[in-house]
Amino acid sequence: MKRSGLTEFLTAIIGQGLLLMFLGAGLPAYAAVLDQFDSAKLAQMETEISRAIVDRKLPGGVLWIERNRCHYVKAFGLRASVPKSEPMTEDTIFDVASITKVLATVPALMILYERGQLKLDDPVARHLPEFKRGSITIRHLLTHTSGFTRTLSGFPDWGDFKAAFKLICAERPENPPGAAFLYSDINFIILGELVQRVAGMKLNDFVAREIFGPLKMHDTSYRPPESKRSRIAPTERAGREVLRGKVHDPKAQRMGGVAGHAGVFSTASDVARFARMLLNEGELDGVRILRPETVKLMTTVQTPASMKTRRGLGWDIDSEFSRPRGKLFPVGSYGHTGFTGVCLWIDPFSKTFWMLLSNRVHPEPSGNIYALQRALGTMSAEAVKNFDFRGASALQ
Repeated sequence: MKRSGLTEFLTAIIGQGLLLMFLGAGLPAYAAVLDQFDSAKLAQMETEISRAIVDRKLPGGVLWIERNRCHYVKAFGLRASVPKSEPMTEDTIFDVASITKVLATVPALMILYERGQLKLDDPVARHLPEFKRGSITIRHLLTHTSGFTRTLSGFPDWGDFKAAFKLICAERPENPPGAAFLYSDINFIILGELVQRVAGMKLNDFVAREIFGPLKMHDTSYRPPESKRSRIAPTERAGREVLRGKVHDPKAQRMGGVAGHAGVFSTASDVARFARMLLNEGELDGVRILRPETVKLMTTVQTPASMKTRRGLGWDIDSEFSRPRGKLFPVGSYGHTGFTGVCLWIDPFSKTFWMLLSNRVHPEPSGNIYALQRALGTMSAEAVKNFDFRGASALQ
């Protein structure tokens, strides 16, 4: 079929709006996308995001959905609304908040685990002697079953990491280790420090050297440089300042912008490279980050069988936070969310992942995208062609 005839054919099928984007990226690439995804469902996802922007749930965002290395990406709305409007772009850099946990801290720990420098059932005190809770293990922290509460006593009455860690070491868990799931940043603040002690270098330096650099995630880092400021999505207004390139999480702010629970900035394309590596069992473009068995270990259920909440090592599988799984992605898929308005969900059964990166806290923290995340999670699965999600294995 000649290009003009193909253009008319695609216009009839997918509509002019999607077609213009397809033509901009090249027809062959998006012909491959149409082999993997239903165009009408992609259009419905666009409508859902656009409606949420109109309803002021978020100023804008970047949607990415990928299967078998064929991806669909689109930017929506505004990157910034104050002090002046800026359109969202596909290469916008976002504060990914708690996705830091699985993008940086968890793989860093698993690299040290593979090297024999720590074991998952090591007491934390073996590596951090000032941490006196001898019955709490690294696995407890990774699965949020340590017993720590969600808030840190004494916050904000400390001004640096040293003071914060002293408070954490004095913190009393609410439950015995392993007894209950309670999502807590405290767990990953401790794990971030554990990485630094075991690796013998700063967390940001270790993940840059061992993860972000080898994966060519060139726009991913803690404390992004000033040269990239114009591409960074601002977050909340803080007095006269609008946070831009400075981590939104107040605990991470007081720790200098580098922490195990928050602080990483990234783009949709970089997060996609990370997700692609996981679906490819730890390797991407000839570079191995983790062993296949390590990827399976951290992304399958590690919480006790008696526990209703199911978590991997850092990764969410089936919990109150599993909104991006929607109604169709099976238990055994995994992902994570972040307070700033970001989410990632990965399905190893259909080899699909999707994400929405946004700054829903800009300029005020009133934006709510919980319903949007659920809806897009369901639509992402519905968009996948020729795969029976209901027939997928319930657990790996």
